[in-house]
Amino acid sequence: MPSTVEITFTRSAKPGDGLAVLLAAAGAEFAAAAEQADPGKVIDKAVKVSGFSGKALATLDLIAPAGSTFDRILAVGLGEASAANAQTWLKLGGTIQSQLRKTPKVTVYLDAPGFEIGGSEAAGVALGILLRAYRFDKYRTKKSDSENGDEVEKVKVTIMTAAATAAKKAFAEAEAVASGVTFARDLVNEPANMLGPIEFAARAKELEALGVTVEVLTEKEMKKLGMGALLGVAQGSPRSPRLVVMRWNGGKPKDKPIAFVGKGVVFDSGGISMKPAQGMEDMKGDMGGAAAVTGLMRVLAGRKAKVNAVGVIGLVENMVDGNAQRPGDIVTSMSGQTIEVLNTDAEGRLVLADALWYVNDRFQPKFMVNLATLTGAIMVALGNQHAGLFSNSDELAERLTAAGIATAEKLWRMPLGPEYDKLIDSKNADMKNIGGRQGGAITAAQFLQRFVKDTPWAHLDIAGTAMGSPSSEINQSWGSGFGVRLLDQLVRDHYEG
Repeated sequence: MPSTVEITFTRSAKPGDGLAVLLAAAGAEFAAAAEQADPGKVIDKAVKVSGFSGKALATLDLIAPAGSTFDRILAVGLGEASAANAQTWLKLGGTIQSQLRKTPKVTVYLDAPGFEIGGSEAAGVALGILLRAYRFDKYRTKKSDSENGDEVEKVKVTIMTAAATAAKKAFAEAEAVASGVTFARDLVNEPANMLGPIEFAARAKELEALGVTVEVLTEKEMKKLGMGALLGVAQGSPRSPRLVVMRWNGGKPKDKPIAFVGKGVVFDSGGISMKPAQGMEDMKGDMGGAAAVTGLMRVLAGRKAKVNAVGVIGLVENMVDGNAQRPGDIVTSMSGQTIEVLNTDAEGRLVLADALWYVNDRFQPKFMVNLATLTGAIMVALGNQHAGLFSNSDELAERLTAAGIATAEKLWRMPLGPEYDKLIDSKNADMKNIGGRQGGAITAAQFLQRFVKDTPWAHLDIAGTAMGSPSSEINQSWGSGFGVRLLDQLVRDHYEG
């Protein structure tokens, strides 16, 4: 298991042992505080020899000189102060964590010439450390060396900053964010044999300890509601589906809630329209949208967000069986609209159709955002650096895009329009669940739009970002937890009263 990281903030600290982290501005300029760790100014000599220039996130690792109480000194570059933003501090924390090796004690001197480092910046460093520390190895009976050597059981990180008081306050919320992201990562990384719909629902139930109200609707209850689209996907699996409703009531009682809906296909074989064998193991992550929604609800409750929020996840398994849904079947959704299922591998939109209608009908929210690992087509269009954004609301789209820039969970808006809508019209039902090869991500979004009425809505296709996305300074995990920080930022910026 990964080390437990304990982070404290202080205005001043006596030189200790373990690792000292010193920050350098562009040009390898160090603050005066660096002398506590490096009284002999050995770093100055090392900088000249190594060519270390203070470039952003460059590192210089040294054995501490005589006269220092530390064992090691790590210099980390920050680059130009004019280029610093929230991601600078988050990535700094991740870079520091990546260099810890077997060190149980770390002191970070959070100061650099020309940089204004307040409480939020210090909390960002701490958040980066926590996110980078995550690893998923619970099923390994023999722990291999980590990327930086065997890990110690517990790492104590002391961050020395003039803004220690503000940092402690900001870090309380940052810890909640880290908890939500790692919760989502755990869900995506779990193998499908260990995390079916019932087990996923039980994980969501854990949020009750934080004050979240959690309801779990069974197959019988969904049948009464007329959720034929969702249930059609589930009928080929012996594992019973679930619809989980999570509510965080942190706002005023009369305030309408904001709503988030997640696709939770715990494993997707493609059904009778079966996927190729190569890469099918990755379909354990086809519940990345549901994981993000659950992680977000954990964050909102953990930091006591002043907002009323609803999170709904449709949990099913799409399998091949004598009772499985067939290509050509027609199902009736909760909305009463009929759907001709031409491809059983276009199943996520069927799950979301009923979940979106249910949320809109029951809660009448200010807006709805759904997240889903929905199409391979979005990966063809955007790769795995951006998630696709589709919306019927310019305001909501603009706010989501801004939140994506702030958190580096980036979105790219894609088009919607009646011309695309015609591609999913069916001769045999109200609509069909696929629209042909071209514009596949768009026609999937057009399908979902038929289940949201006039409510402001956005669909995030996170197929390329929720799992198997590129590693970064703050994530080395296959399951990234994408969407949790993005949506928390959206809530912070616009919807807390």
